[in-house]
Amino acid sequence: MAGIKDVAAEAGVSAATVSRVLNDHPSVSPAARARVLAAVASLGYRPNAVARSLRTDRTRTLGLVISDVLNPYFTALARAVEEEARALGYSVIIGNADERPELQDHHVRTLLDRRIDGLLLSPTAPGSTLIADTVRAGTPVVFVDRWVPGVEVPVVRADGRGAVADLVDHLLRLGRRGVAIIAGPAATTTGSERVDAFRAALRERGVALPEAYVGQGDFQAESGRRAAEGFLALPEPPDAVFAADNLMALGALDAIRARGLGVPGDIALAAFDDIPWFVHTDPPLTAIAQPTEELGRAAVRALVARIGGRVPPSVTLPARLVVRRSCGAPPPVDHPHRSSAGRRSNP
Repeated sequence: MAGIKDVAAEAGVSAATVSRVLNDHPSVSPAARARVLAAVASLGYRPNAVARSLRTDRTRTLGLVISDVLNPYFTALARAVEEEARALGYSVIIGNADERPELQDHHVRTLLDRRIDGLLLSPTAPGSTLIADTVRAGTPVVFVDRWVPGVEVPVVRADGRGAVADLVDHLLRLGRRGVAIIAGPAATTTGSERVDAFRAALRERGVALPEAYVGQGDFQAESGRRAAEGFLALPEPPDAVFAADNLMALGALDAIRARGLGVPGDIALAAFDDIPWFVHTDPPLTAIAQPTEELGRAAVRALVARIGGRVPPSVTLPARLVVRRSCGAPPPVDHPHRSSAGRRSNP
């Protein structure tokens, strides 16, 4: 494999000149730059990233630890992170925590050992001391989607409260009054926040949320199935279910169908976190959509700013309600003039 001295000999310049060209230093003449680049291409030279990182104390590498790589939301988030990082000259190493705190910490330690320049993290649970220790040690960290209360780093997230209120209004307009929720893990900020937003929206509209209508899930499809089965076994089952995660919604849909019931005829169903699959389910599912791509790109920009010594603000973007057919059609509008014109008058 060709080295920097081979490139210098081929181009007829010093090794220092080759180094300046490779680092885009402006002090090199156009003619020398052209000879060096031609020699690099001819010899197939590739800079030694490890050696460069030892000289500069930078690897141009970011770490990303996400909660569940099988969740389409986090897959889309990771893609946006990788695209934005590449545009800014960084590579990304991804770790999948699989909603397990111990696996999350394993990935964080591994990434730190690889001398990443900064860490993007969607924490599985707030109890890990490793995250706070990492921040105290000076590693640039940005939370994305979820966060750890009390750890003072930028947070890039979506605010779903307005969209949850819009969903509640949508269900009430459709005549749904027995509304249940499949909650995510209370230990996660997103799990607790979505339940709180749902409770608040119902309370403000004078609608009760019985404890029997709160099912506990873990952001996995099987937990959504179990929670929905519990609702359907009640003496008075709900007539609408809001799953606080896309995979739990798919599990709930399986449970409803297994009972021989229909959506939305027998029960309405909606989800938090819209995914492309939802337009292909039968019926297509109403969902709250987060601006996933914007979140991923904003998180990378915030982390790069931290790496550069700046203190970027946290970023909160609004989620939105996407209405499809899984909650039912709106009630017909009464047109008094049209109906009276169609009636016969008595003689």
